[in-house]
Amino acid sequence: MITITENAAEKVKTLLDGQGEYENPGLRIRIVGGGCVGHQYKMDVEDGSQADDTVVEAFGAQLFVDKKSEFYLDSMVVDYEAGVMSSGFKFINPNAKRTCKCGDSFGV
Repeated sequence: MITITENAAEKVKTLLDGQGEYENPGLRIRIVGGGCVGHQYKMDVEDGSQADDTVVEAFGAQLFVDKKSEFYLDSMVVDYEAGVMSSGFKFINPNAKRTCKCGDSFGV
């Protein structure tokens, strides 16, 4: 199960507000190969979930996760931090054995 913080949910809702053509917008989080240490987080806006997706809902926001990615994201916390120097989603993933300095890629 993935947990979404209230800050992350508010940012997801802000991103989805401009998607008027979608009936059931959500943010897909998936894992793709690449990055400094093997796997990267990828996020895309989509209109609805797929048949085998896990749908995570919190604070009025939806995340879609495919079965393959769910294995790597189990027990992860998705947060959003806004700062003077940088802002962005933060992934607190207990499955990551190694991470790169920027936090965008990980290894298991």
